[in-house]
Amino acid sequence: MYYSDEIIEEVRSKNDIVDVISGYVKLKKQGSSYFGLCPFHSEKSPSFSVSRDKQMYYCFGCGAGGNVFTFIMEYENYSFVEALKFLAQRAGVELPQEEYSKEAKERADTRSALLEMNKLAAKYYYAQLKTEGGRQAREYLQNRQLSQETITAFGLGYSSKYSDDLFRYLKMKGYSEEMIIKAGLVNVDEKHGVYDKFWNRVMFPIMDVNNRVIGFGGRVMGDGKPKYLNSPETLIFDKSRNLYGLHRARTSRKPYFIVCEGYMDVISLHQAGFTNAVASLGTALTAGHAALIKRYVNEVYLTYDSDEAGIKAALRAAPILREAGVTTRVIRMEPYKDPDEFIKNLGAEAFEERIRKARNSFMFGLEMLEKGYDLNAPEGKTEFLREAARRLARFEEEIERDNYIEAVAKTYHVGYEELKKLVVKVAVQSGMAAPATKPRQTIRQETPKEDGHIRSQKILLTWLIDREELFDQVSRYVTPEDFTVELYRKVAELLYEQHAKGELNPAQIMNYFAEEEEHRAVAALFNTRIKELTTAGEQEKAIKETILRVKEYSIETATRNLDPTDIQGLQRLMNAKKAVQDLHKLHISIN
Repeated sequence: MYYSDEIIEEVRSKNDIVDVISGYVKLKKQGSSYFGLCPFHSEKSPSFSVSRDKQMYYCFGCGAGGNVFTFIMEYENYSFVEALKFLAQRAGVELPQEEYSKEAKERADTRSALLEMNKLAAKYYYAQLKTEGGRQAREYLQNRQLSQETITAFGLGYSSKYSDDLFRYLKMKGYSEEMIIKAGLVNVDEKHGVYDKFWNRVMFPIMDVNNRVIGFGGRVMGDGKPKYLNSPETLIFDKSRNLYGLHRARTSRKPYFIVCEGYMDVISLHQAGFTNAVASLGTALTAGHAALIKRYVNEVYLTYDSDEAGIKAALRAAPILREAGVTTRVIRMEPYKDPDEFIKNLGAEAFEERIRKARNSFMFGLEMLEKGYDLNAPEGKTEFLREAARRLARFEEEIERDNYIEAVAKTYHVGYEELKKLVVKVAVQSGMAAPATKPRQTIRQETPKEDGHIRSQKILLTWLIDREELFDQVSRYVTPEDFTVELYRKVAELLYEQHAKGELNPAQIMNYFAEEEEHRAVAALFNTRIKELTTAGEQEKAIKETILRVKEYSIETATRNLDPTDIQGLQRLMNAKKAVQDLHKLHISIN
């Protein structure tokens, strides 16, 4: 759905950024801005700034920044369109109706119906828990030492012993049998007909990151099988791309997630104050889970069951998380089976101590590996070190590989140089070693140069936004066409247009970028970190050098892309190069 620039700007302008963010973050006025603790990273001193004048926010700690749309997108994990709808509703702005194809409308209507049915089912199960029929389930939860506050927070419920209660309830609410089946809330077979999927179970609603019920897990009362039963995959529920407890964990100020195996582990940890705990939904951790985790944190502490199956699960999960760019550590639960048992027996402080002592996942893997070798026998230790060398050889970055070689050598009392030679030998024998080629060396040499020029363009745009008085001087030499990155060029065009009309409004510029990735990139562009310059002379010199770098790189890029037969283009470039000579004599005045 396309929304006009006028509608987007109307929504933005009617949602004052200080008012909106105050609903999420406690802000205190300091000068012309407001400050609070950043909701996007853990900090003790407020570095999160919100400007009513600019209608933008910026964190001096982690670099998060943008306008009111960006904030809602980041905090609520919304797309741009979802954030637009949310803020429109908040401000009482009526958006144009979306135009769907017949198929798209049917799919959207089905999704909406499934979400509503799951929401109704969660309320129904929650109500059943309070009835006389839910006594056993209540006693079970009380025996698991869950408080009423925790039961309410996670919306825990009960599915009755009657196998068609929910089905009849949803039919009464007007939903068709076909739609209830699509929601995964009932089963169908020739012998029994249509009957509830969950009955006589404690119910765990599964929420997506936007706090919508998308499925359920059920724990049977008594000795029935299976012990735990999950919703099937539906149009709204993909268990490989959702995590139990994520809707709460994503708002934690901790810079890492604790990844568990089961629902009760997550709930017990949250009740004990570890509100950054999540769990996969009845399946092994997948690449989809890892990618989802990476959107929120860069580090994970695995706290799987301490039995053999749990250890294997941790060893499988670690490389998947590593591939996604997530650092992984492993928390040991011995002598208890899982976090739930551990917390009940030893408490939160002891668990916090286990977190501090968590093992690096690679070293944990070697600890598990050594159980298969007799390290007291020379041949056993040699074979173990050969296998360790094979694992060390998989590290692509030399500095990381060397650090791990050093750690392994120290742990297993072997010489660093000897182990390093073994790693190289194993890598060559297995084909993992690949000498650097000349093209690779060329790339390493050129990338920093290109990055430096791109950064100069970002810095110049940030200066123009923060220091409007520079605009007239800079615009004499630098035009939007001098920005070689397409996104930066578009931002520059909009910025120059605004300046020509007499008003710079960076928050409004962001409205032109409806795609989520573009929107976040522009937000970052408006808050480029710039080295603090104390004197006017230092500032004037830095601005002049930045203008020169941007202009020279623009000419260099245009020269590389010029058609040799383009005589007029060649003449323009020659004139531009002459103009650059005058730039060296340029004097920038800082008022």
